[in-house]
Amino acid sequence: MIAMDMSRVMRKPSHFSLSARGLAAALGVLLAGAAQAGDFTVEKRMTPDMKAMFGQVESRDVTPARTRIGGTLVSRSVDEGAQVKAGDVIAIVTDEKLALQAQSLDGQLSALESQLANASDALKRAEDLLPRGFVTKAAYDQARTNVDVLKHQVDAMRSQRAVVAQQMTEGSVLAPKDGRVLTLSAIPGAVVMPGEAIARIAAGALFLRLSLPERHAALLQMGAPVLLAPRGQDAGAAAAEMRKGRIVKIYPEIDNGRVIADAEVENLGDLFVGERVKIYAPVGAREVMLIPRAAVTTRSGVDYVRVSRAEGPLDVAIVYADSAEPGMIEVLTGLAAGDKVLLP
Repeated sequence: MIAMDMSRVMRKPSHFSLSARGLAAALGVLLAGAAQAGDFTVEKRMTPDMKAMFGQVESRDVTPARTRIGGTLVSRSVDEGAQVKAGDVIAIVTDEKLALQAQSLDGQLSALESQLANASDALKRAEDLLPRGFVTKAAYDQARTNVDVLKHQVDAMRSQRAVVAQQMTEGSVLAPKDGRVLTLSAIPGAVVMPGEAIARIAAGALFLRLSLPERHAALLQMGAPVLLAPRGQDAGAAAAEMRKGRIVKIYPEIDNGRVIADAEVENLGDLFVGERVKIYAPVGAREVMLIPRAAVTTRSGVDYVRVSRAEGPLDVAIVYADSAEPGMIEVLTGLAAGDKVLLP
C-alpha cells in the first residue's frame, strides 16, 4: 500500500510540470499582447475652431429656357431633374395663326408669280415687235417696268413667307446650356407669350452658400478649409467620409447681422439645388486635447479611458466631443496634458 501511494505521489510532479508549461505559454501570449498594445501621450495643441453650420447648395448659373413665339404649349420633352444638353428640345409651342398666315402668303405668292409670268410674256412680245415698229418704245418700257415691279413683289412675298416659316420652326423651346432642369412652369395646353420662361436650368457648377453670424466676419479667411458631413451624420461618426472644400468668396456686405460666404466642395452632383446641408467651417483657433476614439470604452452609460499610472493602469471617466479630425475625439474633462492613455 505504501509503495502504491508513493508511486502516485511520484506521478504528480509530471502533471504539475505540464500545467506550468501551459501557464508559461499563456503568460507569453499575454505578454506579447501587452507588447503590441501602445499608449498615447495627451498634449494640448491649437486646432481650427470648426463650427457646425448649415449651407445651401446653389448653382453658379441658373438660366431660363424661354419661348420664341407665342401660342399653345402642345408637349414637353423633359421633366424636373432631367439632365439636358445645349440645344435639346424642352417643349413645343404652336401658333395656329402662323399656319393661316402661311396659307395666305402662299396664295398671294402664287398670284404674283402668275402675274409675273404674264408680264414676262408681254415683255417678250414687245421685244419681238419693237424692231418692226408694231410697238412703241413707251409701251416696251412700260412692259419692262411691269416685269421689274412684279419681280420685286414676288421677292418681298417670298421673304415674308420665309419669316413665317422661320417662326413656325421657332416653336421648339431649346435648352440654352448644359445642365439640370430645376422647374417647369407650363403644362401642355397652356397659352404662353413670346419670351416667357418655360423652364429653369441649373447650368453652372454647384457650390455652398454660407450664412454666418456677424461676430465671425473678422475670423473668416479666403481659402479656409470646410468639411461637408454626409446626410444625417455628424462630424465624428463620418469624419472619414466627409467631403473637403474651401472658402472661395466672402461678400463684403453684412445682411441682417450675417456675413455671406461661398465655399466650393468636391462632388456635389448628388445634392439638390437649394438643399440645406450641415458643414463645418473654421471661425478661429482654440486649444484642444485630442485622443484616439479607439481608446474609449463605455460602461453603464459612462465613457472611460485607461490611463497609465505609477501604481498601475487606472480607468478614468471622461467627457468628450466629436472632432473633425478622422479617428480622434476632443477630451473636455477627465484628462490633463502629459497623461498616457493606453490603447487597446
